[in-house]
Amino acid sequence: MTKHVIAVVGRPNVGKSTFVNRITQHDDAIVDPIRGVTRDRSYHEADWNGEPFILIDTGGIEMGGDDAFQNSITSQAFAATEEADLIIFLVDGKTGINADDEEVARILRRSKTPVVLTVNKIDNPAKTDALWEFYNLGLGDPWAVSSLHGTGTGDLLDHIVTMLKELPEAPAQENTDGAIDIAIIGRPNAGKSSLTNALSGQGRSIVSDVAGTTRDAIDTIVHHDDAIYRLVDTAGLRRKSQIDESIEYYGFVRAMRAIDRASVVLLVIDATLGLTDQDQRVAGYAVERGCAMVVLLNKWDLIKGPERKAEIRDLIKDRLTFVGYAPVLAISALTGKNVVRIWGSVDQAYAHYSKTISTSRLNAWLAEVRDFGHTISKGKKILRMKYMTQTSTCPPRFTVFANHPEIVDDSFERFLENRLRGSFDLTGTPISFSFKRKD
Repeated sequence: MTKHVIAVVGRPNVGKSTFVNRITQHDDAIVDPIRGVTRDRSYHEADWNGEPFILIDTGGIEMGGDDAFQNSITSQAFAATEEADLIIFLVDGKTGINADDEEVARILRRSKTPVVLTVNKIDNPAKTDALWEFYNLGLGDPWAVSSLHGTGTGDLLDHIVTMLKELPEAPAQENTDGAIDIAIIGRPNAGKSSLTNALSGQGRSIVSDVAGTTRDAIDTIVHHDDAIYRLVDTAGLRRKSQIDESIEYYGFVRAMRAIDRASVVLLVIDATLGLTDQDQRVAGYAVERGCAMVVLLNKWDLIKGPERKAEIRDLIKDRLTFVGYAPVLAISALTGKNVVRIWGSVDQAYAHYSKTISTSRLNAWLAEVRDFGHTISKGKKILRMKYMTQTSTCPPRFTVFANHPEIVDDSFERFLENRLRGSFDLTGTPISFSFKRKD
């Protein structure tokens, strides 16, 4: 199905994210009274009366602002207008026009893309006096809405849908069925956004040395060697007790959602700092959700000497034993060194994540384990495994039928896992066992 793209632009705190959430009927866009919450551009599916379209939420545009990210935010916002079929220019009906509104309007007047001037925060539609001054922006009739309460949004959407139908037909949307979902995770400032940009070849994510730059989870579709991938750059993850800003909390929630829908996670570790407790916790989040994993030692070009490199690798091996199945790559997202190797590791991890092993092969393997003679006992109970089958994929799960499943402990499960991995290549994916009674 073809879908037109609509960019929502305006200065900070006019309510763009609230507007996007109102139209999409979701809370995907981060909303907070603090200015500058949205930085990157994010894409959201919407529909009105059977007419689907895509909304792009953008960061607030300020001309000459003192925010360290402002140039990048403004560039991201205007990049959204370049790819849009229609632009919603959102202004604040309570504060009126300011210099930034006038400057943005001046730029939009030169655009060939249709612009709908929308005055937000008009809670009482009967009070239209506040609209008159917005005619001075030279963008036609202003539409009064309240994103918070929904007032006027229905009429506005009727108007927008009418405009969309008069536009040339939108290009067919890319079919992303079968795309491999990849969440790029790690603690703040590990280099996740730099890696996203390196893998996608686009400046989709704002990159900065300031920790916490990324706040939303940002999807990017990437084609590589006839395969399709959906990359999700996530906010840096920290321990919940250390999250003291509501904005950071929202970023944490969205990052967790991204992990929930990911098949493969790329765990990005800042090699210059070695492995931290935060890195272990982040890896634990992915393990809890059963994702396949590739560990990336980023900023490897800054590590000096073979001794230090060997020390870091040993540390990873010792402290990430619970994800010992994950391949480890040393890369530099900034210079691009070894970034191309990530695709092969992702493909391998995903293939094993969705792998199916036939029941006949599994029971031949189980016979070898029984012949090996290692089992467990409790009192007079001795475990005898009778039969085994794979009961699910993504990740692989195996069910073992035995006479006394209740006596199986974690140590014996680890033994079985190690033996199974030694016989079948399951690099990159977690696996699990369940035990059921069969006398």
